[in-house]
Amino acid sequence: MTGPVTTAVRELAGRRPLLVASDYDGVLARLRDAPGEAVPEPWALDLLRRLAAADGVTVALVSGRGVEDLRTTSGFGEPFRFVGSHGAETDAGLDPAVAAERDLLVEALGPLVEAVEGARLEVKPAAVAVHVRTVVDRAAATALLERAAAAAGPHHTAKPGKDVLELAVTDADKGTAVRRLAEELGADGVLYLGDDVTDEDAFRALAADGTTVKVGDGETAAQLRVADLDGVRDLLTDLAAALEG
Repeated sequence: MTGPVTTAVRELAGRRPLLVASDYDGVLARLRDAPGEAVPEPWALDLLRRLAAADGVTVALVSGRGVEDLRTTSGFGEPFRFVGSHGAETDAGLDPAVAAERDLLVEALGPLVEAVEGARLEVKPAAVAVHVRTVVDRAAATALLERAAAAAGPHHTAKPGKDVLELAVTDADKGTAVRRLAEELGADGVLYLGDDVTDEDAFRALAADGTTVKVGDGETAAQLRVADLDGVRDLLTDLAAALEG
């Protein structure tokens, strides 16, 4: 890998403490119609372990998934840190009041989703997501997402994504969560990789003092871009080599 990405990565390697944070789906694992099938790329675990083994480096997985779902699907555990539910859930767990509010949202959205063939309702610790990736009737898919958005209350936070609308029951976001973790660690450098709309919160939050990387195409607030998951692998390989050198 050459160019601005390599320059930024090698500069980061000299900063300590260093936080390396990444979205999971679409960055470390290919997107799947069934979220439970989104296994990590063959290189992901070894590379992340190499990074985490470097002195003063913390590796965090940041996801819209709940922390337990993220751990189960990825198969990852220690020494990594986990941020789930778009920042509403961390290694420390979830507020019971948030779970109760989520259950009310499930009751409201369930009938809407059941009425559209191929649609799926995903219940997360601090959010409910309406998935339409496998809805053949695209007009029906669009209409369902619109109805789901209209059913949300003023205290819910809409997080649109690729063929999905997530309604969070808190105002947490990935950017706030990553900055909080960086402050906890006293990080001098932060690298964040993401591919989806919800990662833009982290890109914006880290604009002044972090290094942000968009995976794939589309408009973005990220400073740098790689084309695909192979680009993620190359970037992380360069960073691991620089840290070890």
